Amino acid sequence: MYTQCPECLTVFKLGAAELAAAVGSVRCGHCAAVFDALRTLSEQLPPEPIDRLLSHDSRSVPPQLDLPVFRPHPAQPALIAEPAERARASERSTLPAFAAARRRARAPRNGRWLAASALLLLTLSAQIAWSERASWIDDARARAWLEPLCAQLGCRLPLRHDASTLALLSRDIRPHPSVPGALIISASLRNDATFAQPFPTVEISLSDLDETRVAMRRFQPREYLSDARAISRGLAAGASTSLVFEVADPGRNAVAFEFKFE
Repeated sequence: MYTQCPECLTVFKLGAAELAAAVGSVRCGHCAAVFDALRTLSEQLPPEPIDRLLSHDSRSVPPQLDLPVFRPHPAQPALIAEPAERARASERSTLPAFAAARRRARAPRNGRWLAASALLLLTLSAQIAWSERASWIDDARARAWLEPLCAQLGCRLPLRHDASTLALLSRDIRPHPSVPGALIISASLRNDATFAQPFPTVEISLSDLDETRVAMRRFQPREYLSDARAISRGLAAGASTSLVFEVADPGRNAVAFEFKFE
């Protein structure tokens, strides 16, 4: 067969061995250019003078071969192999060489990915635990092992909080004796829990005869207690305290009031 260099137009004779060596790529022996020999491959030379060999059109669909000249019969595999053959087969790798090398090359990379995933999982767990720290601190089972751990680390847990164990013993509302247009709201609070807990956030709502809210305000402990040490100690188990609030008078429509502890 014949092919032509596209650079210097030299025509060369070649065989199947040269074509198969680099899947059709060859190097010109005259100008050293590398080109595709299949592009101008021809079985015969055209009549002289030779200018250019005919270039083959590239197709997206490979041509189908319909003229077979030989088809080998597959050998029937032995159903029972000899012991020596079975031993040699067990020694052979079940994967091709390139696949085994690729798997060995990926092993360290997979290890790094697993380590990074474990680190991210631990970080996410720590973030979730930190965002839900209030519920952990108020949970009796969690405090059973958090308190010894905190004692070893030299830290102090915040007081446990349970608003459902706070009982409202009495309440009263009256005009302010010295400030016009103001009210004094007083209440008595008791901690029925078996543990000391922080003073609550108190929500006071005033409503009219139709139970429609006309005024509402939330008071933080520092707004109704002036003793910072008492706020830090919290309300002891079984202890009672009196709360006094000064609020603006919302008008005659406010005929009922309600306390809520948070």
